[in-house]
Amino acid sequence: MTEQCMIPVAKSPRDYQAYRISPGDTNRLAIVFDPNIANASLTVCVEIFNVGGKTPPNRHQLAVEMFFILKGEGIANCDGKAIKIRAGDSILMPPTGMHVIENTGKERLYALCIMVPNEDFAELIRSGVPAELDEEDLRVLSRSDMLVAR
Repeated sequence: MTEQCMIPVAKSPRDYQAYRISPGDTNRLAIVFDPNIANASLTVCVEIFNVGGKTPPNRHQLAVEMFFILKGEGIANCDGKAIKIRAGDSILMPPTGMHVIENTGKERLYALCIMVPNEDFAELIRSGVPAELDEEDLRVLSRSDMLVAR
């Protein structure tokens, strides 16, 4: 038996690279880990939706996509079935399910997104338009928006 030791990779929100897949998209994706970094076929990103923002309808042939809502509220729709989502909710989109996530709240919607296998998702994101993470994004991603002075 060969033991392999891999040094863990740690990143902070300031290390994340953000993109819009298409110039007119109303959501941004900040890559946390991808196959190049993780040495595995997965993509982990934080998807950030402005008020009224949503993903274009999309599906994946092989991949399962999971969303964990970090902040905000919205609607998740998969194959015509819609459910309300809010911070703390998890949604699992099955392979081939046509899905859309939409921000219906009064503030930005933040969702941790994990896709396995990668199915060229990271490559699609990186082929898009680079975008910035602003101070609000960095506060949410570092959880400093939850700090309360005592």
